[in-house]
Amino acid sequence: MAARSNSAPARPAAQWPCLTACDGGVRLAVHVVPNARRSGADGLHDGALRVRLAAPPVDGRANALLLAWLAHELDLPRRALRLVRGESARCKTIAIDAPPEAVERWLARHPGAAAGVK
Repeated sequence: MAARSNSAPARPAAQWPCLTACDGGVRLAVHVVPNARRSGADGLHDGALRVRLAAPPVDGRANALLLAWLAHELDLPRRALRLVRGESARCKTIAIDAPPEAVERWLARHPGAAAGVK
């Protein structure tokens, strides 16, 4: 089991149910809505970040767009993100090699993501 950091996160974990800290990064729970007009975060849905994607769920196109969009949004290289669960499902888990605080700050300033936080 990894040791926890003594520093407090930017937001309490209860406010970001879609995030889970893990070895050297975070896991982000995502609920994907394919075939949208444009890609973007659209609030929280059942404890996951709802992301609308402008790609069909065919031949992995939606998964590729999801990872590329998240990498761009988080200003990370594409190799810092991995799909760890949900390859053919709408509910997915993404491993992100970044400090939890950085992802929490992105969620806090991203209007679509913060819309579902109470």
